[in-house]
Amino acid sequence: MSELRSRSILVALAGSRAHGMAGANSDVDILGVALPTRTQIQGVFSAFEQENRPEKLAVFAQDLAPALQSVVADSKLEGTVYSLAKLLRLAWAGNPNILEFLYTRDSERVRLTSMGERLIEARGLFVSEKCRHTFGGYAASQLQRIELHHRWHHAGPKVAPSRAAFGLPERTLVPRDHLQAAEAAIQKQLDTWAPDWTDLEPALRIQLREELASTLAEWNLASDEARWKAAARWVGLDDNLMAVMQAERSWRHARGEHKRYQSWLKNRNPKRAALEAEHGYDTKHGAHLVRLLRMGMEIVSTGKVRVWRGDVDAEELLFIKGGGWSFEQLRDWTQSAKGELAKMKSVVPKGVDKTQVDALCVALTQAGLEQTG
Repeated sequence: MSELRSRSILVALAGSRAHGMAGANSDVDILGVALPTRTQIQGVFSAFEQENRPEKLAVFAQDLAPALQSVVADSKLEGTVYSLAKLLRLAWAGNPNILEFLYTRDSERVRLTSMGERLIEARGLFVSEKCRHTFGGYAASQLQRIELHHRWHHAGPKVAPSRAAFGLPERTLVPRDHLQAAEAAIQKQLDTWAPDWTDLEPALRIQLREELASTLAEWNLASDEARWKAAARWVGLDDNLMAVMQAERSWRHARGEHKRYQSWLKNRNPKRAALEAEHGYDTKHGAHLVRLLRMGMEIVSTGKVRVWRGDVDAEELLFIKGGGWSFEQLRDWTQSAKGELAKMKSVVPKGVDKTQVDALCVALTQAGLEQTG
């Protein structure tokens, strides 16, 4: 038995197989958690955070049902096994993937030890109002990606933008060092307005960003361009210089988007490209964001984490995945659902007790060390 497998206390199927939305030949993904060795805790160069290399995860294939072993034999086993400490940090932050992992049904668990059972018994610790923001925030990120790729699919910037198209000469008329100095002054002003959320937990960061975006929209400062103009006026730039700088910025932005578009065309997943060609947008991502928002609403309003959608809404989610919703329908539903989730009355605790999470981590780690000596 490999060390990674012997240290893993809970491993479960993830993705569509955990949601009840998989076909016979769907990929097999797993998610797991492993206890640390004494060396990994006390050593200098042996710290373990996670393992996601397919060749290392292949050891878990023996834990799969025969039918899934056949699928993996023709492809590869993918996923992630986290260290206990990292998994608990993610769970404390309300990470949707980790919450789903802890609430996966018994039948989707492919490896479970007595300490894994203790972890499952404590999973209620992590159900909190953070899920309102993390599940909603992850869904919003999915929608932003879908909207961008939908736009690129229908009207991508196929030709690199010329400077002339933005009213600019081939060489800038303003000395480059002057432009750089003005940009630096504007950026310094923007930095003074931007809050530093580096040390905030993800759920709170998402919540504050949403509240700030709403406030900026009310002040007509929702776009980067509007904030840039406000900062330029604040530092005292004259209108002529601002006009030249805006044109330069617009050209650089268009050039950057053209490069990203070309990279997207070259590197995108062939299966996702086929979905976009057939339906106009990535319907798999669409079904994913609908599920995330619905799960967020269920958690906040009932306290239940329903990962298996087979007896809930799997049929409709598969309908969406198959192109049953138009892009406009998906976008409108998402905006409405996000608003509903934000206002929904909560039945779950506001946050997660760090002391209890620490105690759980210490107890499981100590038990693991006592077992291995």
